[in-house]
Amino acid sequence: MKYDFTTIMDRRGMDAIAVDGLGVPGSGCPDAPKDGFDPIPMWVADMNFATVPTVQEAMIERAKHPAYGYFSPRKEYFDSIIKWQETRNHVQGLTPEAIGYENGVLGGVITALNVFCSKGDKVLLHSPTYVGFTQCMTNNGYDMVLSPLKKDRDNIWRMDFQDMEKKIVENKIHAAVFCSPHNPCGRVWERWELEEAMELFKKHDVFVISDEIWSDLTLEGYHHIPTQSVSEDARMRTVALYAPSKTFNLAGLVGSYHIVYNKWIRERMEKESSLSHYNSMNVLSMYALIGAYKPEGYEWVDELREVLTENVDYACGYIREHFKGVKVSRPQGTYMLFADCTDWCREKEKTIDDVIHAGWDVGVAWQDGRQFHGPCHVRINLALPLSRVKEALERMDRYVFNA
Repeated sequence: MKYDFTTIMDRRGMDAIAVDGLGVPGSGCPDAPKDGFDPIPMWVADMNFATVPTVQEAMIERAKHPAYGYFSPRKEYFDSIIKWQETRNHVQGLTPEAIGYENGVLGGVITALNVFCSKGDKVLLHSPTYVGFTQCMTNNGYDMVLSPLKKDRDNIWRMDFQDMEKKIVENKIHAAVFCSPHNPCGRVWERWELEEAMELFKKHDVFVISDEIWSDLTLEGYHHIPTQSVSEDARMRTVALYAPSKTFNLAGLVGSYHIVYNKWIRERMEKESSLSHYNSMNVLSMYALIGAYKPEGYEWVDELREVLTENVDYACGYIREHFKGVKVSRPQGTYMLFADCTDWCREKEKTIDDVIHAGWDVGVAWQDGRQFHGPCHVRINLALPLSRVKEALERMDRYVFNA
């Protein structure tokens, strides 16, 4: 490979909560490991890979100029997004007018909900669901109505359209937060699924906020289909949210963007996001995006997808062969596994707390799946060098599931 996805990067002391946050009281981070075990960060959804070098190069070159005052986004910023969306997602006809800045995807979710809803309104989501949705919506006075995803006979998570419609009607819902690809289940929705969901939302006049931050991180053999692309109505009723932060490990720089084709929605989102006076782009985050979306970034992501696919295949195979009673549905996108420990806990007469803390004790810093509405689950980040994934699974084998 051209880029390095095998070096074990030392993030200690470099402001990474994935490592430096472990064991900090009240932080919500995993406990620090016991003596004799180094931490393997497998919880918060950032990667333990160095980003593509053109990101650093673009920021360093801009930082050489000693003025960092007020600025407007460069034409190159919009051109980079348009080319990226056209090349990666086959988006046609995107213009700068449809692209708007967001400090983060969750901020964009709330901006859109504030346009579509009144405080106290009920909003449809699928469960399991991303903990960030739960936090931001609860904090802003919206009530989540969860429609559970169900596994089919092939162990693939599917939407339950009958349940979705029932809950939309019963709760008089007019806004849905959609996750594509899905976090934490890792589904990359097929076109027919998106079409059926959007027809349902059209039938009941439900606006859609589509979090597509994972769109670049589909595994080999799968491709992201933008929610807005499945019909003209979907194009006009959907707010789509993207960012280079998940793809290129740039979350600490802050910076996302929305794509909104509907002028009525777009103008109201711009007004709503302006009210706080802090939804403003950082000049270095702009250059980070420009650097990420250079030709080298395209190559880097293609290699990353190969690495993540290998990691996922190895982890799913190991769990299937070694951890009786632990179930996973192989992700099609993202780098997260959502492992169901229900049967294992029942057989061993253990609790999910026992599982989580046994892992934390030996440096497997995974995440409590209950935060994602998985009652007996752990969420496992596999965006590490394969050698570290193997080490983590061997520790799970020896100290947790077959101790």
